[in-house]
Amino acid sequence: MIINVRLFAGYREAVGAKTVTVEVAEGATLGDVWAVLAARHERLRPFSASVVGSVNAEYAPLDTPLTEGDEVAFLPPVAGGDHFAITEQPIDEAQLRQAVEDPGAGAVLTFLGTTRNQTGQRQVAYLEYEAYPELAQRQMAVIAEEIRTRWPGVRGVAIVHRVGHLEIGEASIGIAISTPHRGEAFAACRYAIDRAKEQLPIWKKEAWEGGEEWIEEGPGGWG
Repeated sequence: MIINVRLFAGYREAVGAKTVTVEVAEGATLGDVWAVLAARHERLRPFSASVVGSVNAEYAPLDTPLTEGDEVAFLPPVAGGDHFAITEQPIDEAQLRQAVEDPGAGAVLTFLGTTRNQTGQRQVAYLEYEAYPELAQRQMAVIAEEIRTRWPGVRGVAIVHRVGHLEIGEASIGIAISTPHRGEAFAACRYAIDRAKEQLPIWKKEAWEGGEEWIEEGPGGWG
Protein backbone atom coordinates (compact mmCIF):
# COMPACT_ATOMS: atom_id res chain seq x y z
CA MET A 1 0.00 0.00 0.00
CA ILE A 2 1.06 3.59 -0.65
CA ILE A 3 1.47 5.97 2.31
CA ASN A 4 1.92 9.72 1.90
CA VAL A 5 4.55 11.20 4.22
CA ARG A 6 5.11 14.83 5.22
CA LEU A 7 8.46 15.93 6.65
CA PHE A 8 9.45 19.07 8.51
CA ALA A 9 12.55 21.04 9.52
CA GLY A 10 15.61 18.79 9.99
CA TYR A 11 13.79 15.72 8.69
CA ARG A 12 12.82 17.56 5.50
CA GLU A 13 16.43 18.65 4.99
CA ALA A 14 17.72 15.11 5.60
CA VAL A 15 15.40 13.71 2.91
CA GLY A 16 15.52 16.69 0.56
CA ALA A 17 11.75 16.91 0.14
CA LYS A 18 8.68 18.12 2.03
CA THR A 19 6.57 15.16 0.95
CA VAL A 20 7.37 11.62 -0.18
CA THR A 21 5.45 8.41 -0.77
CA VAL A 22 6.41 5.11 0.80
CA GLU A 23 5.23 1.68 -0.28
CA VAL A 24 4.75 -0.78 2.59
CA ALA A 25 2.99 -4.09 3.10
CA GLU A 26 -0.63 -4.38 4.23
CA GLY A 27 -0.82 -4.07 8.01
CA ALA A 28 2.32 -1.93 8.25
CA THR A 29 2.63 0.52 11.13
CA LEU A 30 3.78 4.10 11.50
CA GLY A 31 7.09 2.76 12.79
CA ASP A 32 7.48 0.59 9.69
CA VAL A 33 7.22 3.68 7.49
CA TRP A 34 9.90 5.44 9.53
CA ALA A 35 12.11 2.35 9.21
CA VAL A 36 11.80 2.48 5.41
CA LEU A 37 12.72 6.17 5.37
CA ALA A 38 15.64 5.69 7.75
CA ALA A 39 16.95 2.84 5.57
CA ARG A 40 16.83 5.12 2.54
CA HIS A 41 18.26 8.25 4.20
CA GLU A 42 21.27 7.83 6.45
CA ARG A 43 20.87 11.32 7.92
CA LEU A 44 17.51 10.31 9.45
CA ARG A 45 18.91 7.37 11.43
CA PRO A 46 20.20 9.34 14.45
CA PHE A 47 16.63 10.54 15.11
CA SER A 48 15.16 7.04 15.35
CA ALA A 49 15.21 6.90 19.16
CA SER A 50 13.10 10.04 19.58
CA VAL A 51 10.90 10.29 16.50
CA VAL A 52 7.29 11.43 17.01
CA GLY A 53 4.66 10.73 14.35
CA SER A 54 1.12 11.56 13.37
CA VAL A 55 -1.50 9.87 11.20
CA ASN A 56 -4.06 12.01 9.38
CA ALA A 57 -3.15 15.04 11.56
CA GLU A 58 -3.47 13.16 14.88
CA TYR A 59 -0.48 12.32 17.08
CA ALA A 60 -0.05 8.55 17.06
CA PRO A 61 2.27 5.93 18.61
CA LEU A 62 4.67 4.18 16.27
CA ASP A 63 2.75 0.88 16.49
CA THR A 64 -0.35 2.49 14.92
CA PRO A 65 -1.51 0.38 11.92
CA LEU A 66 -1.94 2.23 8.63
CA THR A 67 -4.32 1.96 5.70
CA GLU A 68 -3.91 2.82 2.02
CA GLY A 69 -3.84 6.59 1.44
CA ASP A 70 -3.11 7.62 5.04
CA GLU A 71 -1.13 10.83 5.47
CA VAL A 72 1.76 10.36 7.87
CA ALA A 73 3.99 13.06 9.32
CA PHE A 74 7.18 12.76 11.32
CA LEU A 75 7.76 15.66 13.69
CA PRO A 76 11.10 16.87 15.04
CA PRO A 77 11.02 18.21 18.61
CA VAL A 78 9.78 21.81 18.68
CA ALA A 79 12.01 24.60 19.97
CA GLY A 80 12.31 24.50 23.73
CA GLY A 81 11.49 20.80 23.95
CA ASP A 82 7.74 21.37 24.40
CA HIS A 83 4.99 19.11 23.04
CA PHE A 84 1.20 19.55 23.34
CA ALA A 85 -1.52 17.37 21.87
CA ILE A 86 -5.13 16.23 22.01
CA THR A 87 -5.38 12.66 20.73
CA GLU A 88 -7.80 9.78 20.34
CA GLN A 89 -4.92 7.30 20.57
CA PRO A 90 -3.58 5.71 23.78
CA ILE A 91 -1.00 7.92 25.44
CA ASP A 92 2.55 6.65 24.91
CA GLU A 93 4.62 7.36 28.04
CA ALA A 94 7.89 6.66 26.22
CA GLN A 95 7.07 9.28 23.58
CA LEU A 96 6.22 11.79 26.30
CA ARG A 97 9.61 11.24 27.89
CA GLN A 98 11.44 11.44 24.56
CA ALA A 99 9.70 14.74 23.74
CA VAL A 100 11.35 16.50 26.70
CA GLU A 101 14.72 14.75 26.94
CA ASP A 102 17.61 17.20 27.04
CA PRO A 103 21.37 16.84 27.67
CA GLY A 104 21.09 19.42 30.45
CA ALA A 105 18.33 17.58 32.29
CA GLY A 106 19.22 15.69 35.44
CA ALA A 107 15.58 14.69 35.94
CA VAL A 108 12.80 13.63 33.57
CA LEU A 109 9.50 13.09 35.36
CA THR A 110 6.38 11.63 33.74
CA PHE A 111 2.86 11.57 35.15
CA LEU A 112 -0.14 9.62 33.86
CA GLY A 113 -3.65 10.39 35.11
CA THR A 114 -5.62 7.14 34.76
CA THR A 115 -9.35 6.46 34.82
CA ARG A 116 -10.62 4.85 38.01
CA ASN A 117 -13.60 2.58 38.52
CA GLN A 118 -15.32 4.42 41.34
CA THR A 119 -16.56 7.93 42.10
CA GLY A 120 -18.01 8.18 45.58
CA GLN A 121 -20.37 5.23 45.94
CA ARG A 122 -20.84 4.87 42.18
CA GLN A 123 -19.14 2.03 40.24
CA VAL A 124 -17.92 3.53 36.97
CA ALA A 125 -17.92 1.33 33.84
CA TYR A 126 -16.06 3.65 31.42
CA LEU A 127 -15.48 7.33 30.67
CA GLU A 128 -15.73 9.61 27.67
CA TYR A 129 -13.77 12.81 27.17
CA GLU A 130 -14.52 15.65 24.78
CA ALA A 131 -12.30 18.66 24.08
CA TYR A 132 -12.05 21.89 22.15
CA PRO A 133 -8.69 20.82 20.66
CA GLU A 134 -7.32 24.09 19.28
CA LEU A 135 -8.10 26.03 22.45
CA ALA A 136 -6.87 23.20 24.68
CA GLN A 137 -3.49 23.07 22.95
CA ARG A 138 -3.10 26.84 23.17
CA GLN A 139 -3.90 26.64 26.89
CA MET A 140 -1.33 23.87 27.31
CA ALA A 141 1.26 26.27 25.87
CA VAL A 142 0.15 28.93 28.37
CA ILE A 143 0.61 26.46 31.23
CA ALA A 144 4.09 25.62 29.94
CA GLU A 145 4.98 29.31 29.86
CA GLU A 146 3.76 29.69 33.45
CA ILE A 147 5.96 26.75 34.43
CA ARG A 148 9.01 28.28 32.78
CA THR A 149 8.37 31.58 34.56
CA ARG A 150 8.21 29.84 37.97
CA TRP A 151 11.04 27.40 37.29
CA PRO A 152 13.40 28.99 34.72
CA GLY A 153 15.59 25.90 34.59
CA VAL A 154 12.87 23.73 33.03
CA ARG A 155 14.15 22.16 29.80
CA GLY A 156 10.97 20.68 28.36
CA VAL A 157 7.23 20.37 28.98
CA ALA A 158 4.90 17.85 27.34
CA ILE A 159 1.15 17.69 27.95
CA VAL A 160 -1.09 15.24 26.08
CA HIS A 161 -4.79 14.59 26.74
CA ARG A 162 -6.80 11.75 25.28
CA VAL A 163 -10.41 12.12 24.14
CA GLY A 164 -13.12 9.66 23.20
CA HIS A 165 -14.00 6.39 24.93
CA LEU A 166 -11.63 5.27 27.71
CA GLU A 167 -11.80 2.01 29.59
CA ILE A 168 -10.99 1.83 33.29
CA GLY A 169 -7.24 1.98 33.89
CA GLU A 170 -6.39 3.83 30.66
CA ALA A 171 -4.50 7.13 30.82
CA SER A 172 -6.55 10.24 30.12
CA ILE A 173 -3.70 12.74 30.54
CA GLY A 174 0.08 12.48 30.32
CA ILE A 175 2.62 15.06 31.45
CA ALA A 176 6.41 15.03 31.18
CA ILE A 177 8.82 17.58 32.63
CA SER A 178 12.60 17.75 32.25
CA THR A 179 14.71 19.88 34.60
CA PRO A 180 18.30 20.04 35.83
CA HIS A 181 17.26 18.89 39.33
CA ARG A 182 14.55 16.55 40.66
CA GLY A 183 12.94 19.08 43.03
CA GLU A 184 11.96 21.36 40.16
CA ALA A 185 10.61 18.41 38.18
CA PHE A 186 8.25 17.28 40.96
CA ALA A 187 7.05 20.82 41.66
CA ALA A 188 6.53 21.71 38.00
CA CYS A 189 4.70 18.45 37.26
CA ARG A 190 2.32 18.99 40.19
CA TYR A 191 1.69 22.53 38.97
CA ALA A 192 1.02 21.30 35.43
CA ILE A 193 -1.65 18.78 36.40
CA ASP A 194 -3.36 21.19 38.79
CA ARG A 195 -3.49 23.95 36.15
CA ALA A 196 -4.63 21.51 33.49
CA LYS A 197 -7.58 20.47 35.66
CA GLU A 198 -8.46 24.13 36.16
CA GLN A 199 -7.96 25.51 32.66
CA LEU A 200 -8.24 23.01 29.83
CA PRO A 201 -11.54 23.01 27.87
CA ILE A 202 -12.06 19.27 28.30
CA TRP A 203 -15.22 17.56 29.55
CA LYS A 204 -15.69 14.15 31.13
CA LYS A 205 -18.70 11.84 31.04
CA GLU A 206 -18.97 8.96 33.51
CA ALA A 207 -21.00 5.89 32.56
CA TRP A 208 -22.26 3.25 34.97
CA GLU A 209 -24.84 0.49 34.88
CA GLY A 210 -28.14 2.18 34.19
CA GLY A 211 -26.94 5.70 33.50
CA GLU A 212 -24.34 8.28 32.53
CA GLU A 213 -23.55 11.88 33.43
CA TRP A 214 -21.28 14.74 32.38
CA ILE A 215 -19.19 15.64 35.42
CA GLU A 216 -19.03 19.36 36.17
CA GLU A 217 -15.68 19.98 37.86
CA GLY A 218 -13.71 23.15 37.20
CA PRO A 219 -13.92 25.28 34.01
CA GLY A 220 -13.35 22.25 31.78
CA GLY A 221 -15.68 19.99 33.68
CA TRP A 222 -13.26 17.08 34.17
CA GLY A 223 -11.55 15.60 37.18
